[in-house]
Amino acid sequence: MTEPRPPAEPAALLREMFAQAIASAQPSRCVPPHLPTRPAGRLIVIGAGKASAAMAQVVEEHWTGPLSGLVVTRYGYDVPCRRIEIALAAHPVPDEAGQAAARRMLEMVGGLGPDDRVLCLISGGGSALLPLPVEGLSLADKQQVSRALLGSGARISEINCVRRHLSAIKGGRLAAACHPARVLTLLISDVPGDDPIDIASGPTVADPTTCADALEILRRYGIEASHRVLDVLERGIGESVKPSDPRLACAETRIVATPQMALEAAAEVARRAGLAVHILGDAIEGEARDVAKVMAGIALQVARRGQPFAPPCVLLSGGETTVTVKGQGRGGRNVEFLLALAIALGGEPGIHALAGDTDGVDGQEEIAGAYLGPDTLARAF
Repeated sequence: MTEPRPPAEPAALLREMFAQAIASAQPSRCVPPHLPTRPAGRLIVIGAGKASAAMAQVVEEHWTGPLSGLVVTRYGYDVPCRRIEIALAAHPVPDEAGQAAARRMLEMVGGLGPDDRVLCLISGGGSALLPLPVEGLSLADKQQVSRALLGSGARISEINCVRRHLSAIKGGRLAAACHPARVLTLLISDVPGDDPIDIASGPTVADPTTCADALEILRRYGIEASHRVLDVLERGIGESVKPSDPRLACAETRIVATPQMALEAAAEVARRAGLAVHILGDAIEGEARDVAKVMAGIALQVARRGQPFAPPCVLLSGGETTVTVKGQGRGGRNVEFLLALAIALGGEPGIHALAGDTDGVDGQEEIAGAYLGPDTLARAF
């Protein structure tokens, strides 16, 4: 058993916990154990997401046979690869570079045979990075819907349902294009519940949802979509690949890193520091400011009443909150959460918090999140 260390400053301890949470999902740790055996034919590596380039680099380092491929990642997230091409595109609102990369990816996997294997590397952000519209739609149509959904307060599962049914590559279509080659998809999950269909909108997994579901989501959140978008959904033109489709019979999916793994890694740091740890959940959703009020209530009850846990302790949670953007706001779920938490706590002594995104981007901001101490609110004024 590891001996407890001397108590650390709260800010330093929280930063170390966050660092270990990030480390738990690093491709160098989670990808190698899941690499496939060498196929009789070719190995083609494809993928998308903010961690996809790092995943591709690890594949190159551990693969002894020939390989080629293409992955697309966010601007600024590229890493050097020799045999796998790294394309760069915009996130969270898609751009032309992502559209071109998605089209090339489909062309690359066309014409494969049963002896070939496709290794697909998917992580958070892949939805925006593979924005190939279904026939009849333009990239501008998808950009408009994406912006509206991102600011609407819709859950990530709802946003991705709409994305799948406006796409020529998501919702199982990429795996279908690889047929009859075998497909192995390695997923780094960033979504509550770790459902593969919601990770990058499931380009290689069957989709049980429908165009009607996507249309209902647009109506529920009052999204004003173009007549072309509505036509695609109303006529079922954007229907995705369903679980019974034989083209997906040779497609396998493995989740190699999850939010729960990150929470466990952070918890171990706190335990080594001699603190009790309580994980409240790995799939928390809702408006960031509302979740913050609930978390503040729990923290205050612990601090003042010793219920439901005795202090000192650490409360951990993960998930994907949402922000309904108003006016000229830009969102950022972690900062929104912390601002609301600070207001609800009112400077309560002894309560410290950190909220961050393990992929390094808080909504559309170039930060991962922030730290909150008892004096944060006072310093803000």
